[in-house]
Amino acid sequence: MAIFPQTGTGFPAFRPLALRRPSLRHLGPNWYATVMGTAIVATAGAALPVGVPGLRTGLVVVWALSAVLLVLVLAARAGHWVLHRDQGRAHLADPAVAPFHGCLSMALLAVGAGTLVVGQDVIGHPAAVVVDVLLFTAGTAAGLAAAVAIPYLMVVRHRPAPGTASPVWLLPLVAPMVSAAVGPLLVPELAPGQGREALLLACYAMFGLSLLATLMVLPLVFARLVHQGPLPLALTPTLFLVLGPLGQSTTAVNQLADVAPGTVAAPYASAFGVFAVLYGVPVMGFALLWLALSAALVVRAMRRGMGFTMTWWGFTFPVGTCVTGAAGLARHTGLDAYTWLAVALYALLVAAWAVAGVRTLGGLFSGALLAAPRPPRPVTVRTT
Repeated sequence: MAIFPQTGTGFPAFRPLALRRPSLRHLGPNWYATVMGTAIVATAGAALPVGVPGLRTGLVVVWALSAVLLVLVLAARAGHWVLHRDQGRAHLADPAVAPFHGCLSMALLAVGAGTLVVGQDVIGHPAAVVVDVLLFTAGTAAGLAAAVAIPYLMVVRHRPAPGTASPVWLLPLVAPMVSAAVGPLLVPELAPGQGREALLLACYAMFGLSLLATLMVLPLVFARLVHQGPLPLALTPTLFLVLGPLGQSTTAVNQLADVAPGTVAAPYASAFGVFAVLYGVPVMGFALLWLALSAALVVRAMRRGMGFTMTWWGFTFPVGTCVTGAAGLARHTGLDAYTWLAVALYALLVAAWAVAGVRTLGGLFSGALLAAPRPPRPVTVRTT
């Protein structure tokens, strides 16, 4: 992943425009994170178990922005592949960039869910269902493909060295979990019977697929931190990506429990509700532990001069999944503690989204974010 020149304030350093050469050639799949991070602000806000005057109107505006961003990034990425196919293949062959191809799936799914949850206020419920069905189908297909293709490339082409595990490896693996979390929105739209039950159980299957794959990667990530030390400064925000499968899996089990009655037989429906609490409570506890650890490492990195890169979008979508997870636990446990946890995490999400958005606009206007990456500087080992 390209690391861009920084100033002491974290804004891109000034270089003459002729030297920056902004181009679609250097627009990677990580740009889908801007769509994901914007869409989750709308869906997480709608999930909050408290009412805030005027919030719904703001959420509609944010959803519309995420839809526009999705169209723009899809068009830009299509142009990238048409005009710079060699660079597109190089991204697939680059172990630091290839995992970001999982973001396409999550961008489609996030905007689709936002359309049904928030966008229906504008386009109506029937149209919102159609849009969500299309984006859910495309996003799920892309996510399942990425969950197989990227690990395959890691095995046969990338061959990462021992001790180089990164939280970025989780991106293609968490995409099916997003399908599992947003798929329940479509379950009530199906007639009772085989189709409705099949969709519910397919979401559970994707939940298991993603969860078990994540459990294989997380120990590698933590071992890399313990044995090799903190990540490079520019990659430190990727630690927040670990929150994605944690918050999204908690969201998924709670969403599935909501629609299980009337979809599966009574014993299983009640069991799904029990599982949502028994699974979600301890996983949310671990998510808070990881949030505290990641925040401490980010503060450390900022004190050592960490500037803005596109990895800052890692502060948005993963935190948003924790908002929806906490909101789901508030519904099923009735505890005010989860209500206020969801509100606090949502405030963090909005702040992170605003900062990342402003910094990204600044980088686009300056040309730095689409400029050719500079060769990396020699790494200096720090012992403190």
